Amino acid sequence: MANNAVREIGVAVVLIGLFVALLNPFDILMPTMLHIIMLALAIAAFGAYAIFVMREKAADERDGIHRMHSGRVAFLTGAGALVAGIIYQSYVDQIDVWLVFVLVVMVIAKIGTHFYNDRNY
Repeated sequence: MANNAVREIGVAVVLIGLFVALLNPFDILMPTMLHIIMLALAIAAFGAYAIFVMREKAADERDGIHRMHSGRVAFLTGAGALVAGIIYQSYVDQIDVWLVFVLVVMVIAKIGTHFYNDRNY
């Protein structure tokens, strides 16, 4: 269990590092090939992280509750960040379509998963 958590945290750190580097925070111009390699690594790291998330299983009821609570907090944090971005961008009159699109997809996925689980479990 502890070894799996260390691997999951390691993959998450690599994923976050790659995406922050793709934002180019230090204004370092990246060659096109390096940028493409970083994108490929970011996609691979996200895939590895997604595998960890999809494979996790609750050992008992308490562990299941902890995982459900973590999922809710993560969803609300992501949705809140998107709403804050939409509000900010509406004040500067430059609403990015991707913020709205991602928020809509998150809400539809949450509702769809809820209905699916109600009918099948």
